Amino acid sequence: MKSPNPFDFYNMNALLSDEERQVRDAVREYLRKEVQPEIRDCFREAKFPLHLAKAFGELGLLGANLEGYDCPGLNNVAYGLLMQELEYIDSGLRSFASVQGALVMYPIYTFGSEEHKQKYLPKLAKGEMIGCFGLTEPDYGSNPGGMITRAERVSGGFKLNGRKMWITNASLADVAVVWAKLDGKVHGFLVEKGTKGFQPKPMHGKLSLRASDTSEILLDDCVVPEENLLPGSNGLKSPLMCLTQARYGIAWGVIGAAIACFEESLEYAKGRVMFDKPIAGFQLTQNKFAHMMTEITKMQLLVLQLGRMKDKGEMHHAQVSMAKRNNCFHALEIARMSRQVLGGNGIMDDYVSMRHANNLETVITYEGTHEIHTLVLGEAATGIQAYA
Repeated sequence: MKSPNPFDFYNMNALLSDEERQVRDAVREYLRKEVQPEIRDCFREAKFPLHLAKAFGELGLLGANLEGYDCPGLNNVAYGLLMQELEYIDSGLRSFASVQGALVMYPIYTFGSEEHKQKYLPKLAKGEMIGCFGLTEPDYGSNPGGMITRAERVSGGFKLNGRKMWITNASLADVAVVWAKLDGKVHGFLVEKGTKGFQPKPMHGKLSLRASDTSEILLDDCVVPEENLLPGSNGLKSPLMCLTQARYGIAWGVIGAAIACFEESLEYAKGRVMFDKPIAGFQLTQNKFAHMMTEITKMQLLVLQLGRMKDKGEMHHAQVSMAKRNNCFHALEIARMSRQVLGGNGIMDDYVSMRHANNLETVITYEGTHEIHTLVLGEAATGIQAYA
């Protein structure tokens, strides 16, 4: 019997439908041929490759699991596979698509009016418009309910005041989904680029997610018309529903980063000769590869079942927390381990492992820290909430 594929050790590929494989393979071919050669320079220059936005739209990467309004309407497993292929190249690419689809298009799709959907979703799906999601604040990350951004009713609309931090795509965005407290309850508002009092400010000095736009948003007496309220948004549960969608994509995406690191270090170890034999032949090195292969296999099976449950409408947010927590933790562990196999060469950006490790330091932190997801699972096990 043929030896198993180390990157798909339990033959997850056989559990996918023909459509799921075809979608994955088409996107994989494009990204590795057209995007991979330039991503190192994007990371060096701390610049998101904005010219890819429309190409991503044409590939069906934006809002891929939404139906209608020119969205691809793929199932959630196919969507997850797309996130995996994006993050194989760089977490910044997956972050762009995650924010566009799960944090901008999803709330418009779920909480917006029919006019909102008709106006924004087709252009967002095609990459003709870019969106961002303004929830996190400088002092309120893990506790978004403590937000201080306020909305006040004024003649003809709402006046927003506050500050958002760590907002992906904000300086590129044509429209922002901004969350603010109106009469003490959290609601979503659509704020278009150029609105007076809306000011995105790029954040500089990042050592992680450098190929991604990260900005803060200043809201200073920013007035939006009444119709820019997302009418279906009602309380903190609304943005948390959006985060569940994004975390689902992350749980898939980081597998791509882990596989990229494993592939690189395995190939390197087979060719790197030390003490008259490849370092792949040493027991301590093989221990690393056995660990990487095992964790990647577990990650793959975890998200596949999660995706099947999501497609059936049976997914619980705590199950997403388990997948996000587990997969981010082990992806970062694998990236670090791969860097060790590469030795001194591993600190050079001609190799991908350290770039992925740097990126994953952000991914394990955003959309719920490892610790917060630990407490979500603790509550699921005990019925007792430990974080509030």
